[in-house]
Amino acid sequence: MSPGAPARRGDTWEDVMQVGQPSLTARGAAALRAAHQELDGGRVFTDPYAVAILGGDGDDPVFAAAFEPARAAVRFAVAARSRYAEDALAVAVRQRAVRQVVVLGAGLDTFAYRNPHAADGVRVFEVDYPATHEWKRQRLLAADIAVPASLTFAPVDFEGAGLADGLAAAGFDAGRPAFFMCLGVVPYLTDEALAATFGFIASLPAGSEVVFDYGEPASSLPPEQRALHEQRAEWAARHGEPFRSAFAPADLAARLRAWGFAETENTPYAALADRYGTELPDGAQDAGAHVMRARV
Repeated sequence: MSPGAPARRGDTWEDVMQVGQPSLTARGAAALRAAHQELDGGRVFTDPYAVAILGGDGDDPVFAAAFEPARAAVRFAVAARSRYAEDALAVAVRQRAVRQVVVLGAGLDTFAYRNPHAADGVRVFEVDYPATHEWKRQRLLAADIAVPASLTFAPVDFEGAGLADGLAAAGFDAGRPAFFMCLGVVPYLTDEALAATFGFIASLPAGSEVVFDYGEPASSLPPEQRALHEQRAEWAARHGEPFRSAFAPADLAARLRAWGFAETENTPYAALADRYGTELPDGAQDAGAHVMRARV
C-alpha cells in the first residue's frame, strides 16, 4: 500500500501507519475542501490549492465520495470550520501581534502555502504523523507547490511524544503567544492526549488561542442524529480511526477553564450559516457538531 492509497477494510491504525499510509481523515478533509471549490465555487471558504494538492485522484473512493450530493452538508461543515479558524487567526495577528501559527493534524491543509500574513512575519508549524508529512511532501512536489521558508514541518505523535518537545525541536518559541488550528483532530484523541495538548497550549503566554471542532456524545442526540453519528463512528472504527472523545458544550467549557484557558466561545455548526450568510444545507447541523475557540 503506497501513500495516498485507500486503506483496505479491516486495516487498523497501526497497520496503516506502519506502511506509510496517511489517515483516511486527512484524505477525506482534503477531498471535501476540494469538492467545495469545484461544486460550490468556494462560496464559504476559498482555497486555490485544494484541488491541486489532492491530485484529483478519481480512483480513490475517499475522493469520489466527497463529490456526492449527499455530502453537501459535510462539505459545508469542513469549509465553515476552516473559514472560522482563519478569520479568528486574522484577528489574532492584527490585534494581538501573534506571529506563530500551529496547524495540529495538518494533513493536506494549505494555509501555510497561501498565508496572507507572511509579510508580517507569521511563521507556520505543521504538526502531524511523519508518514502524513511524507505523503504531503509528495503531493506538494507533484502539484508544483513550493514549500515556503516560513513553514516548518513538526513530526509529532499525539499519543506518544509530547507536543511541547516536538514543537521545540522544530524551533517553536514557547515564550511567545501562538495561534493553534486543530480541525478534525479532537474526536480521535484520548483524554490523556487531549489534556497534554490543551494543557500545553494553555501554558503559553497570554493571547495564545486555539480553534478546534468536536462532537457531543451520541447519548445526547435526538434519535435520527444519533443514528447518523453511530453510523459514522462505526465506519471510522472499521477503518482504524475510532472516535475517542465527545463533550457536552458546558462540560467542555469547564474543562478548558480547568486546563487554564481564560475565555471560550462555542459555536454550533448550524450557527455558522448565519455568520457567513450562507443557506444551511439539509443536515449540516446534525450529530451535535461544534467549533470551539479558547484563548489564554
